[in-house]
Amino acid sequence: MKYEVNYWNKSGKHNTDKTIDGALKRARILKIKNFVIASCSGATTKKLLKRGKNITIVSVSHQAGFHKPGICEMSKETRTFLQKNGVAVYTGTHFFGGLGRAIRLKFGGLEPEEVTANTLRIFGEGVKVAIEIAIMALDAGLIPYNKEVVSIGGTNRGADTAIVCLPRHGKDFFSFEVREIICKPRIRE
Repeated sequence: MKYEVNYWNKSGKHNTDKTIDGALKRARILKIKNFVIASCSGATTKKLLKRGKNITIVSVSHQAGFHKPGICEMSKETRTFLQKNGVAVYTGTHFFGGLGRAIRLKFGGLEPEEVTANTLRIFGEGVKVAIEIAIMALDAGLIPYNKEVVSIGGTNRGADTAIVCLPRHGKDFFSFEVREIICKPRIRE
């Protein structure tokens, strides 16, 4: 099988449009209808919603309190807009950052979740994010089990990474399959 893989020279949100276009193109070829996308403010999800036709989108944001206690980064207005347009919006504890993160912040050291997250970062922040949000969406019942999805992540803001994957529930993490890299930054920053 031959297909195009794009590698961006730098990570970041300036790759968002190209990442979304590449993800949609690959999904059409593979007849994948389910997308999971990381989007804290909702701006990246809005771009996918505008470009994607006849697709199902799950938008995964940072958990409430990620940056400030009790605060969700996605506004209620944006959440309502996305939901009215058929997007499922998920806000919950990060798969790689629950109790292990709390232990690290309180006592120091690293827990298995954070060791795993840091290992995945070897491939880039966006790859780690794309894997994590696909697990979260599946665990929440927002994407179908045993079907390939396109998962889109990024480094800081925007999107710079897209993968085709066969997600597994968190309890079955080691059965997760990254089947294709659609695009990612060449250099980690």
